[in-house]
Amino acid sequence: MRCPFCGGPDTNVKDSRPSEDAASIRRRRACPDCGGRFTTFERVQLRELSVVKRSGRQVAFDRDKLGRSVAIALRKRPVDPERVDRLISGIVRQLESSGEPEIASQTIGELVMEALKSLDEIAYIRYASVYRDFREKEDFKELLDTLMPGDRAGPASAEPA
Repeated sequence: MRCPFCGGPDTNVKDSRPSEDAASIRRRRACPDCGGRFTTFERVQLRELSVVKRSGRQVAFDRDKLGRSVAIALRKRPVDPERVDRLISGIVRQLESSGEPEIASQTIGELVMEALKSLDEIAYIRYASVYRDFREKEDFKELLDTLMPGDRAGPASAEPA
């Protein structure tokens, strides 16, 4: 591992332990050239995945990009970051265990929407509005109707007691 401070080619591992979520290994490293100390995290990667975009173009799957899109949907929402990490890890595990080296971007989008729906409905609506490219307020209404099928009539239709 290269030193991020001086660019030295070799660093020494001083301490290694599982991370808090046990999904990665946390390593404390030191550079023998400059004495700099830093931490790295290693995750198991079952296979190289590529994403097939709607245009047909292929790009390498990027876990960090997935995390950024979920973070945008969850911005200012009261969700524990540990739950978000588990959500992202679960999606990545589903993709890796699918057995397919090429994943359609639509598949990833649907997995994210399904996971956000159970985690935070507001984040689900935010993500869906971008993913499904909402253009009009009716698009939101249709999505909300699927979340609350029994609430269409509203409080005005309640029968007197």
